[in-house]
Amino acid sequence: MATTTPLSLASLDSLPAGVERPAYARGDLSAGIVHFGVGNFHRAHLQVYLDRLMNAGRDRDWAIVGAGVTPYDVKMRDALAGQDWLTTVVEQSADVSSARVTGVMTDFLPPMDGPAIVRALADPAIRIVTLTVTEGGYFVNPATGKFDPENPAIAADAANPDDPKTVFGLILAGLKARRAAGVPPFTVLSCDNVPHNGRVCRDAVAGLAAAQDAGFADWVRDSVAFPNAMVDRIATVTTDRERQITRETYGIDDAWPVFAEDFIQWVIEDNFPAGRPAFEEVGAQFVEDVTPFEMMKLRILNAGHAMIAYPAGLLDIHFVHEGMEHPLVRDFLRKVELEEVVPIVPSVPGMEPAQYFDIIERRFANPKIGDTIRRLCFDGSNRQPKFIIPSIADRLAQGLAVDGLALESALWCRYCAGTTDSGAVIEPNDPIWDRLSETAQRAKTDPGAWLDMRDIYGDAADAPAFRDAFAGWLRALWADGTAATLERYLGR
Repeated sequence: MATTTPLSLASLDSLPAGVERPAYARGDLSAGIVHFGVGNFHRAHLQVYLDRLMNAGRDRDWAIVGAGVTPYDVKMRDALAGQDWLTTVVEQSADVSSARVTGVMTDFLPPMDGPAIVRALADPAIRIVTLTVTEGGYFVNPATGKFDPENPAIAADAANPDDPKTVFGLILAGLKARRAAGVPPFTVLSCDNVPHNGRVCRDAVAGLAAAQDAGFADWVRDSVAFPNAMVDRIATVTTDRERQITRETYGIDDAWPVFAEDFIQWVIEDNFPAGRPAFEEVGAQFVEDVTPFEMMKLRILNAGHAMIAYPAGLLDIHFVHEGMEHPLVRDFLRKVELEEVVPIVPSVPGMEPAQYFDIIERRFANPKIGDTIRRLCFDGSNRQPKFIIPSIADRLAQGLAVDGLALESALWCRYCAGTTDSGAVIEPNDPIWDRLSETAQRAKTDPGAWLDMRDIYGDAADAPAFRDAFAGWLRALWADGTAATLERYLGR
């Protein structure tokens, strides 16, 4: 397109005809949700569901107020402030792309402004608090799977309850203010890829409360709803590539557009005492127990990301769809999934695990998304204990082989050593990268050193079958390289 339109409320009517835009005016909306962690996934998921509802004339008293506690949130707020909190969401299948502008966020509180955030949380109009704070943002000990009250950030909030710095400290302060004013508590809804995310969120909020006031912790457990939910959509990191496509293809100058696949899913336990939007009318599914849905998704899709990520990263592959075009990477994913993961994942109504794998295999191969291998490699120290190691533990408990899953672990270890097979340097890509890199280097001659990270591997590290398979694969990776090791595993 020859010209572009800077995104703003004033320019909505000037956008190209093919771009969907809000059918509601900002003045028609009132806030009902405070959301922590306004990132790309949130804007491509919860905001899209809410935009669909509001475009249908529903639930316009559930607009979102953004909040955050990190420098990333500051950067995001600065980008969105100049465009009236609007977002361009570009949805892409392999064959079709479309753009929509969502306007469901009406404000974004200054990040780390505790008093302003607590005031918003105390507002009776706010009936739901949602979170996307990443898998590692719940202060969980990976080995035990339990809330860690000794984390320095949590300990600081416990000692200073009137000046909280964490999301959970702020939530507690908001709940305390509501309780004092006789206002019913809001529902807390996690939208992160964490098994039993509602329970994990409850443990964090109540665990911090227990360090401040045992009676208050009991009230939190008894009075505040924390429904579990399973979320699913691939949304990529925004770079200048995405900004340029948004300008050239859709004529929109957006400081931080979101690119996502056309697939979207949300399965939620229906536990909202203070009310909720009618998300089921726009595709969400409400169930009594989300456990089988989240197990299928986390162990097949999220684990599948890891199975692609580390071999592709070691082979200097940049994009996920390029990884799926590489026969060794693609076939490694398929063999491990169908032989070791799918057989131990229960079905859900209307979907068998093997069918689900076929769907996610097509999704991973979508060339339009531009998802990067580096993004999938990020934060393995938090993701492996949630997505890979549970399948290892379950198979070991049943006396089943873990050959492919052990190779996936060896590939992660080899990646963390910090160089690809070609010798290219892998820049730090984990919150504890220095520790992982040092341990991976020691594991080159002592493979057991890697599995001895018990905060990550837990009791699975004790199983001789897993230790032996891991050691064998890691030695092969160092001796023969990634491609030859994958060929050996695949029997070629």
